[in-house]
Amino acid sequence: MKQFHVIFQILLVLLLLAGCKQQPEIGLLMDTTARERWAKDRDSFVKKVNELGGSVTVKVADSDASVQFQQGLELINAGVDVLVIIPVDMTVAAGIVKMAKKQNIPVISYDRLIKDSDIDFYVSTDNINVGEQQANFLTTVQPTGNYVLIGGPTSDNNSFQLHLGWMNVLQPLIDKGDIKLISHQFVKRWEPEDAYVMMKPIIAGGQEINAVIAGNDALADGVIRALQEHGLAGKVLVAGQDADIGAIRNIILGNQTITVYKPIESLAFNAADAAIKMAKGKNPSENMGFTVNNGHRLVPAILLNGQVVNKQNIRMTVISEGFIAEQEIFE
Repeated sequence: MKQFHVIFQILLVLLLLAGCKQQPEIGLLMDTTARERWAKDRDSFVKKVNELGGSVTVKVADSDASVQFQQGLELINAGVDVLVIIPVDMTVAAGIVKMAKKQNIPVISYDRLIKDSDIDFYVSTDNINVGEQQANFLTTVQPTGNYVLIGGPTSDNNSFQLHLGWMNVLQPLIDKGDIKLISHQFVKRWEPEDAYVMMKPIIAGGQEINAVIAGNDALADGVIRALQEHGLAGKVLVAGQDADIGAIRNIILGNQTITVYKPIESLAFNAADAAIKMAKGKNPSENMGFTVNNGHRLVPAILLNGQVVNKQNIRMTVISEGFIAEQEIFE
């Protein structure tokens, strides 16, 4: 009888241990941390998950889609509770989602939408609106003339979203004959060198260039370098996004007109909050009515607004909100 009592106690302890869920384990798959914007996303997300009682395993693919796929399998096999993906390639990432769903692991698409997949949640900035903000600002300053569009990689859905925003503003002006698109191309990577190489023959073509809208600040940086080589920096309007330190410095120098600041802290908080809720079996989209069609399903989503940063409002935006320290800009 005593032996039975001991066995019963052991079984009871095991059942209690099984019922006590350890801290939620969240897997974060990242494209890159080479740009400071993404390092800030990582740090903010990890901090928020930790504050909410979870832990994060981060894998960075260095912009290699096949590496990210392998990293996804590693996290799935490790048994993470939730997978958060910033996809290198939206098509390849859909394969990661498929593998995760086979193991009943919820998936959150962060910043970049993973198309044609069974993702559970999407947290991002309203990228169509970001494109509209870029185009609206430049066309207010330069309502006529020759424009160049340098879009991001077509493997990233944001590139198409930004383009849609640009054309929402530009197309009526193009139809009126006020604006002419002299080049409209997409780079292969979100890298300054890609934009630099793309921009050089456009400049060499000899047509006057009045404005360039770039998919992000990395591409804007490459555009500016090409303009500098031809003595055109500061004479051509340039728009980017992400509020990189280099972009803020270029704005102060007069080489870049605007960037668009994304609310990284809010993005990270919303993604972390959703991940922890999902890990605990809760629905993060409860009482939410907003969805995004990813080609497979209507995905519950949170889309935040970006903010234009120009020379006049740097201190009132990125500095006052603690996104960039003033000494970082002027060091």
